[in-house]
Amino acid sequence: MILLLAILTLATAQVPVAGSPSQRVGDPHSLAVVASDSVAVAAAVENFHRALHAADSAAALAFLSSDVQIAESGDIETLASYRAHHLSADIAYTREVPGTRRIVQLTVAGDIAWVTSASEAHGTYKGRAVNSVGAETMVLTRSGSDRSRWIIRAIHWSSRRGL
Repeated sequence: MILLLAILTLATAQVPVAGSPSQRVGDPHSLAVVASDSVAVAAAVENFHRALHAADSAAALAFLSSDVQIAESGDIETLASYRAHHLSADIAYTREVPGTRRIVQLTVAGDIAWVTSASEAHGTYKGRAVNSVGAETMVLTRSGSDRSRWIIRAIHWSSRRGL
């Protein structure tokens, strides 16, 4: 569903593409390149979340760059601090509290992309009722060795009580 949404969004959007002068907005080749990149970026974000839900910490960490910065609740974590302190809680929460997430905007500009998503979660966690809405921003770059692979360089999560 997310991949289809990314493709449909790109089909109607005018997205500038880095590259040769012939790759201009409206050029069918440019749109195909952007669509392909957008699908790969959306898949990286989705697969990161799927790994959390599957309690596969190794797979989740594989989507994060070694210098990732994760901002949440006024703190900024490195990969090491996220692995040691927050990853297990994210896995537990994701597995216990049902939620939905949708991409609001996905932008690819050459070798960098950013994705803004909105989410809702309703359920119980550690004996407490959860009713929250959230926002997520992820910044991704192409992997140096594998140009088709996108890795997460920064995450910002925020949430508030739902209505």
